[in-house]
Amino acid sequence: MSAGERPEGPHGGEARLEPPPAGPGGVSADSPAGRLAATVDRLSREVRAAQAEAEGRALIELAKGILVERLGCGPSQAARQLAELTEQAGTTQLEFAVEVINQAARDRVSEVTDAFLAATRAAEEAGPEPAAVRLRAADCAALAADDTQAVAESLLAQALRPLGAVAVAIWAAGADGSLTLAGSAGFSPAEAARWCYVPPDVATVARCGLAEPDGLWITSLAERGLPSVGRHHHPDGGRAAVPAGTGGRVHGVLEIVWPDPLPPQPPQIVRQVEALAELCAHTLETGAVPDGPVGRQQEPADAAELMDLADGLYDPALVLVPHLDAHGNLLDFRIQHVNDRFLDPAGRPRAMVSGALLLEAYPMAAGDSELFQRIERVYATGEPFRARRMNLTALVDQVPLSSVADISVSRHGSGILFIWRIEDETARLASLLQHAQRLGRIGGFEENLLTGEITWNGQLFDLYGRSPSSLPVPLEELPAHAHPDDAVTIGRFLRTLLHHLRPASADFRLQRPDGVTRHIRVVAEPVLDTDGRLLTTRGAYQDISAQHWTEVALAATRDQLAHTEQHASERDRLTLQLQRAIMPPTQAPLQVPGLDVAVRYRPAEAEQLVGGDWYDAVVLPSRLVLVCVGDVAGHGIEAATSMVVLRNALRGLAVTGAGPGQLLSWLNIVAHHLTGGITATAVCGLYDPVARTLRWARAGHLPPVLVRGREAAPLPLVRGLLLGAVPEAVYEESEVQLAAEDNLLMYTDGLIERRDRSLEESLTGLLTTAATVPGTLDQRLDRLLTYSKSDTDDDTCIVGLRVG
Repeated sequence: MSAGERPEGPHGGEARLEPPPAGPGGVSADSPAGRLAATVDRLSREVRAAQAEAEGRALIELAKGILVERLGCGPSQAARQLAELTEQAGTTQLEFAVEVINQAARDRVSEVTDAFLAATRAAEEAGPEPAAVRLRAADCAALAADDTQAVAESLLAQALRPLGAVAVAIWAAGADGSLTLAGSAGFSPAEAARWCYVPPDVATVARCGLAEPDGLWITSLAERGLPSVGRHHHPDGGRAAVPAGTGGRVHGVLEIVWPDPLPPQPPQIVRQVEALAELCAHTLETGAVPDGPVGRQQEPADAAELMDLADGLYDPALVLVPHLDAHGNLLDFRIQHVNDRFLDPAGRPRAMVSGALLLEAYPMAAGDSELFQRIERVYATGEPFRARRMNLTALVDQVPLSSVADISVSRHGSGILFIWRIEDETARLASLLQHAQRLGRIGGFEENLLTGEITWNGQLFDLYGRSPSSLPVPLEELPAHAHPDDAVTIGRFLRTLLHHLRPASADFRLQRPDGVTRHIRVVAEPVLDTDGRLLTTRGAYQDISAQHWTEVALAATRDQLAHTEQHASERDRLTLQLQRAIMPPTQAPLQVPGLDVAVRYRPAEAEQLVGGDWYDAVVLPSRLVLVCVGDVAGHGIEAATSMVVLRNALRGLAVTGAGPGQLLSWLNIVAHHLTGGITATAVCGLYDPVARTLRWARAGHLPPVLVRGREAAPLPLVRGLLLGAVPEAVYEESEVQLAAEDNLLMYTDGLIERRDRSLEESLTGLLTTAATVPGTLDQRLDRLLTYSKSDTDDDTCIVGLRVG
């Protein structure tokens, strides 16, 4: 075949050179390594199949043994009977054997199997091995295993891998709250050796699961952040930590590892895992923990040693042992031993209490802050319980008697050591007294005048600034430690106490060795014998320095307040005098033909609320009449003086003959630049008596009200910003034609403003009152002030015009 020609295939065309098929691991099957890998894979499958077959034969033989016991026949007849029953049931011999075992056992595994099969029957029909076979095989393997390491391997292979798990750890709980890795599968030897022991109080997944009665199910270990064995290999995987207990006692924890996040599991799976945990508890209970890196479970403490420990205590102690029913469930605790310090609250001898059940001897333990439940928890988990000042109640002749005690409960092997210390009432009262003296800065003393012995408590040494090792100061030497100006006071105190033999007290200044002066109150009383002679004196010193300086500060504050109030009162009085001098309540009538002008001014009721309301009505040289009202923001002397500036400025500017809009524009410049930046509202009008016209403008103020006949309405609004808000402003003017008998009212908001309603509602009330008030202009203004419903106690100005 020449170069470039391609070989032909068996049917003509090109022949393709195909590579030999790859063996396990991607290695060519024709290579030596590929053949070796294929052989290893085949042998592994054969070993697993043989192991499964052996386990299946073990289950079948166990079922035959059950039939031999139930039917009373021989092994061969039982084998034929099993084959016939299997054929009638239409299932495999292994499945029927498991069904026979479950019916005979009726244990936790069989209950879980029935529930699990009911929920997953359809899914398992397609699977190679039913759940019942897996569970019963795991049960048999666990019971036949030599130690917990073999149990872990069997559980992972038989029951947990079909659930998706990749590793399992069996932890043994120690009496001190520690955890020992009793068996594991799916972890490397180095990882298992690194986690062989977890000290007490270390929060791991297994430790948290031990504290939860229903176990701990974690969706993702990374989200929970708890440390545990193998967390670096499956950081995002799910975890389950279920307590392994039996007979009311938790012996350890079964921890299962999933490679991926674990969704919420159905109840059937949860119960299956709980059944596997109970299998682990039986193994842990027997103490079948292997030697080596996984450690060794603690052996139970000898009961005699626990009794010796209780007898060596100075506090009352009980040794309790669990009392189980026929099924291994915890019912109560039996009092196996009471030590010599024990005193029964009901007066019963120690022999009557020893050997009795705890709830029979002390039925109130079930209600004493759940004491019995706490003892039960200590027995279950091995975690000690201690509490201070816990209430204990005992029935004495059917009368509950309570006492306060410090409690300690700890587990030692299978026994419980219960210790309590009844609080001494005398010591408790003495402690309360010491705290009261410390908080009140009180020191007590007693002085025996016959022997010269003086007793001080520690607080009194602190008050004197002396070392507790120094000698106390006798009462007769008290003047030497006090301020010289207090000698008379101390002398009167000593004469009353020592010579007149009456209780006495005194306040003085104590001069301490460190140069600090404290204000002290001493109180003492004499103690006399039967003949009336003085034996001892006793009493107390109290540091009243804080109280003294508080009283001094209060006196200074009262003086300052009195001075401030006097100054404020004088200031308000002068302000009110200034305002009334400039703004009298009434004004002399203007002499204008065809026009009546009246004004009213009502100052605030409270002097400190004197405000900046103002009015003016004057005939200009042009024979026009200037009428205006205004209101300066704020109260007090500043508002009053600002009002004077604006009123006088407007009167002076009006002489120029400018219109009301221009006058307000100039007045805005005055308010902004020449009065310290005040703000104010105003309405300004120029009335022409000949034409009966009113030109007016407003600066943020309420518009005038026109009363014509029995109708009253405000004039249409014109634009105008309040005075002083901006440097320059333009104000719009308007002109209104008045007729004979018309009344025009200008006013400030003090006439109508209320706290409980809007300004619009108050204005409506004013219009109603103004329209229905008959009589002269003066009478109209007086009635408006009389029937005003304002409640702000503000100043009020009214200017009224009546056209003749």
